[in-house]
Amino acid sequence: MSAGPENRKEPSLGALVLAEGGEFAPPGVEQFFFPPIVGGITKPMVLAVFALLICVTFYLVATRNLKVVPSKFQFAAESVYDLCRNKIARDQIGSADFRPFVPLILALFSFILVNNIFGILPMIYFPTLSHIGYALAMSLFVVYPVYHIAGIRKHGIGRYLKYQLFPAGVPAPVYILLTPIEFFTKFVANPLTLAIRVFAAMLAGHLLLLVFTLGGEYLLFEASAALKPVSLISWAFVIVITFLEALVLVIQAYVFAVLSASYIGAALAEEH
Repeated sequence: MSAGPENRKEPSLGALVLAEGGEFAPPGVEQFFFPPIVGGITKPMVLAVFALLICVTFYLVATRNLKVVPSKFQFAAESVYDLCRNKIARDQIGSADFRPFVPLILALFSFILVNNIFGILPMIYFPTLSHIGYALAMSLFVVYPVYHIAGIRKHGIGRYLKYQLFPAGVPAPVYILLTPIEFFTKFVANPLTLAIRVFAAMLAGHLLLLVFTLGGEYLLFEASAALKPVSLISWAFVIVITFLEALVLVIQAYVFAVLSASYIGAALAEEH
């Protein structure tokens, strides 16, 4: 059986582990690309829309009938809101300017968290943000314009660029070297690294789960009798990695929200 890329565009879970000669074929990035379900709609697109609907439905249900003694949904929603409002937005942006940005931080955290959770849900097992396009879209078309526009509206474009490119307290000759670095950092590197962090974490975690899952299947069905019990060890690692991934996916949603808020806070600050 050929193991060329043309035969692995959409392999089944079992077929992934076989290559020519019955050798184990480790999963690669090709397992993150899906053919269209219908028209140009792919699985990640469906999951992204599904995540949006989950977030909207959750907050609508949680806030439909607010009570002094909160229900479970209300308590969960209030806990997430408190985290995003007080622990992220206010701490990173500042008590004077944070309020208009709370909905954005809450939306980013919730949307990323739900999409990341898809990576450990049975029957889905795919984190949407392991496709870098989704992380880049949020970084380049949401966070990036928001913090630059917020800074320009507060300071004016001239003062804003001065704050961003010419930090105070630096000797004039140093600006020759420092200003290009500041430009690259503020206008190129920040949005890219913001996206790459969450993308790389989700991609790596999902690949690890695939490797140990498919490795255990290969050992059980294709290896010699002496090695078949080792498949249980491989699947035990799957359980451990799943718990670790559950922690990482929450941390990555939190980090994305914190960094977004910190960029907004830096853009609004009087001095840099």
